Amino acid sequence: MQIILVSRHLKAARTITIMPRHLVMALVGFVAAVFFTSAVFSWLSVHFRLPVIEDLLTSIQQKESLKTREYVTNNLQMMASRLGELQAQMLQLDKLGERLSGIAGGKPPPVAAEKAAAGGPFVPAPMSADELQHEIQRLTQVVDNKAEELNQLESKLLERRVRDRLLPTMLPVKNALLGSSYGYRSDPIANLRAMHEGIDFKADVGESVYAAADGVVVVASYHPEFGKMIDVDHGEGLLSRYTHLSRMDIQAGQIVKRGELIGAVGTTGRSTGSHLHFEVRMFGVAQNPAIFLKKNGEFAQLKHQ
Repeated sequence: MQIILVSRHLKAARTITIMPRHLVMALVGFVAAVFFTSAVFSWLSVHFRLPVIEDLLTSIQQKESLKTREYVTNNLQMMASRLGELQAQMLQLDKLGERLSGIAGGKPPPVAAEKAAAGGPFVPAPMSADELQHEIQRLTQVVDNKAEELNQLESKLLERRVRDRLLPTMLPVKNALLGSSYGYRSDPIANLRAMHEGIDFKADVGESVYAAADGVVVVASYHPEFGKMIDVDHGEGLLSRYTHLSRMDIQAGQIVKRGELIGAVGTTGRSTGSHLHFEVRMFGVAQNPAIFLKKNGEFAQLKHQ
């Protein structure tokens, strides 16, 4: 590009040729001048504390401080809320643990030493973010430990519940009188000393007979001496026997529940009158049924005939 200069002060016209490199140099110089001017102006403003710049910097600092305070406040509120939740969980777990320990028959929680009388309004002390975080971590660990203890206690309760349901501790006949107990006696028919391997419950013919525990019926048939007889297997070699029945309401192979109706009192087989002969056997060996039935409070209330 060429520029022709014409002036009365010049004797002849002058021609100036502008090359691309000249344009680039001019642009670079302009940009440098702008940056330099801006830097100088900023330095002067900060150095001499010009009101406009000082107000702008103050406003920026206030906004940043406000954002920081809001962020910290929100975090502290969230941490305080989490701490409150953990404390509430601790109280609930403690109460639940006390109840479960009582049910499971475990040791009662330790009694704290008696403290001196005190009182007054509750004014919680402020906690820093680090203190809150430390307390949250501590309570989280405590809650986890409590939950693990309760899981073990729950397993123990479940195990005991299963064991109790498999032990023949329920009375097989309601509102009955106790007849012959377990042990040696004079046989009612032969009048000779003989071993009585169960307990007799004196009741009218037709009185309901219930399973003393959960189990599987292994025998439901007629026996020459026991008459109509039911054997219920409770597992681990434990078996309960119900004899001299007038009827049988279940069959061999059937699963029965504790307290389920299985038959009725009668006088079938070798019997002198209406009663239920009840036995408990472990691996085929007769046990004293009273040892099991005494776990049920109703057994102690029964009267002898």
